[in-house]
Amino acid sequence: MILLAKKLMKKICLLGDGAVGKTCLIRKFVFDKFDDKYIMTFGTKVSKKQIVMTRNNMEYAMTFLIWDILGQRVHNNLHSAYYQGATGAFIICDTTRRETLDNLEEWIEVFRNVNHNAPVVLLGNKSDLTNEMQFGDAELGLIAAKYGMKYHITSAKTGAHVEESFIELGNEVIDKHLEAKK
Repeated sequence: MILLAKKLMKKICLLGDGAVGKTCLIRKFVFDKFDDKYIMTFGTKVSKKQIVMTRNNMEYAMTFLIWDILGQRVHNNLHSAYYQGATGAFIICDTTRRETLDNLEEWIEVFRNVNHNAPVVLLGNKSDLTNEMQFGDAELGLIAAKYGMKYHITSAKTGAHVEESFIELGNEVIDKHLEAKK
């Protein structure tokens, strides 16, 4: 038996180097649209989407407040302010640019300094560009295992693993919410 929905509103950050596809992933999840024109995010942009999720026989009307944060790492002090209050994050790299994978650990550490226990899911985006891929599942999996995180190889263009990633992070956020209530 599933109980009536509880409403939750949770802040989720999308982090990673510039041009890894953060904005495109948000557009795909929130609006089911894709646009490959690159427009740099300055500061942060917040989008919102509500989905109903079932966890432990309880329905949750989860409203994601999705923070798309500037991808330049030189702004770490500014980033820390944006991370305040986040209940989860996606840290994203571009499978066609090896250096974005190499930079993941720095993103993880900066986010973890502010939000020690918030769930994080790593995403390797742009899997639709198979001929240009410089790394894949194995390499991303090693970093995810090192930090005890889940990961997915996604495509904002095709939608591969985008919605599932948000649902997975949402489930982890709900679990943390329930732990905090105990």
